[in-house]
Amino acid sequence: MEHDGFDRRIIRAAGVQIAPVLDRPGGTLERVVNAIAEGAGKGVQFMVFPETFLPYYPYFSFIDPPYRMGAKHLELYDQAVVVPGPVTQALSAAARRHAMVLVVGVNERDGGSLYNSQLVFDADGTLALKRRKITPTYHERMVWGQGDGSGLRAVDTAVGRVGALACWEHYNPLARYALMADGEQIHASQFPGSLVGPIFHDQIEAAIRHHAAESACFVVNATGWLTDEQRAAIDPTGTHHKVLAGGCNTAIVSPEGQHVVPPMTDGEGLLIADCDLSLVMKRKRMMDSVGHYARPELLRLHLDNRPAPALHRASSHPITENYDGQADDRRDDCAVAVLRHPAG
Repeated sequence: MEHDGFDRRIIRAAGVQIAPVLDRPGGTLERVVNAIAEGAGKGVQFMVFPETFLPYYPYFSFIDPPYRMGAKHLELYDQAVVVPGPVTQALSAAARRHAMVLVVGVNERDGGSLYNSQLVFDADGTLALKRRKITPTYHERMVWGQGDGSGLRAVDTAVGRVGALACWEHYNPLARYALMADGEQIHASQFPGSLVGPIFHDQIEAAIRHHAAESACFVVNATGWLTDEQRAAIDPTGTHHKVLAGGCNTAIVSPEGQHVVPPMTDGEGLLIADCDLSLVMKRKRMMDSVGHYARPELLRLHLDNRPAPALHRASSHPITENYDGQADDRRDDCAVAVLRHPAG
């Protein structure tokens, strides 16, 4: 970063497309740590793993009716990630050891619920962001709880300002706009992969390329991979093997909406590319969705970014007035962010 200019750094980024370990607790974490080390050997500074990759995406929920999911759901509970905990300690140590910014999708267990969470570790090992998918999609609602607005923000890291969304959150334009308005330079997107078939690949392609062009940022997308043996283990009858395949599109997209390198749609590996951050300003000069191309006096986003805990102790703070002028015992309404104010 130049003192009196815009960011001209070149960041080496990687999207990871590998298979989880379904039959051995801790196996997927080993694969993650090994992939980080492999990427570090190739000069990677920023790495993105697929959606809820630790311990694994709940593929069973896509093909099993709810009444048959109980045992598999409880097994996922048993292996889920607690934040902070041993898994986050291992990820933090790997980020620090290799001076790498990491975005890892996890099944997070908090009390009696699971959440689809995205963890962003800075290059010094600090957990810079933990956010939860705001609305699980379709079958996922039987597995995960809902997140709140506190994670809809970008964070400063060693590679620039990073934002993240999971899967069909990219179909929520206001969620995307929150990250645009917060100045993301690199966007981490995560999808499960090996799901739904070719149409899922096409949907991912449209979503990530549009976000890159609209937000004028780099998008690093990661999708997971299932082997033939894993598909057979998830669906022993073979009835649903077609919908447990395809849908892979690990990609790195420029602020102009173009692939920096050809995407990875089959098999395992690291997709690596150098991202020239000067292209962010080049694109914004033409079209800044939250600046000179915005019309905040007509359209603007109101974001309630307060955490939403289940227990709130009203006696711990005075009653205030909310933004509608009504009495409200919620915590400091200054936490409500109006990202774009009317002119004048």
